[in-house]
Amino acid sequence: MLRYFLENGLVNITDQHPDNWEDAIRVSGEVMKKNNLVTDQYIDQVISDVKEYGPYIVIVPGVAMPHSSAENSGVLGTGIGFTIMPEKVSFEDGNPDKDAKLFFMLAAKDHDTHVKNIANLSDMLMEDGMVDDLLKIKTMDDYRDVMKKHNM
Repeated sequence: MLRYFLENGLVNITDQHPDNWEDAIRVSGEVMKKNNLVTDQYIDQVISDVKEYGPYIVIVPGVAMPHSSAENSGVLGTGIGFTIMPEKVSFEDGNPDKDAKLFFMLAAKDHDTHVKNIANLSDMLMEDGMVDDLLKIKTMDDYRDVMKKHNM
């Protein structure tokens, strides 16, 4: 899966320091917009969903999976964008388990593909040491080293 992000231009190691989780979601959406997978409408809906349902997108400490429903008209294509923030972003004050530095934004034109992408991403993140290795990435060379280490 790491190869997928690289080969499709869906990796963003950003030096932008978001002021809050809303800005972080917007930053994570940039690589998706650049690849014509989503519009600002989709990103706004993700932010609205988090405001309504809480930080459900932080799936494990350090990792957020911003997404909204497949029916959203702001979805132009199917894909996952991977953005690495320079520092962790808090989604819930005083709860470090709801901080994220790795953002995997998902978009899919249909529900089944959406669920499949979430499952594939979850499988990758459960690989031994993967999250820790991804959290250490600062450059594309670091990214390629993690790809080699995990054979992805």
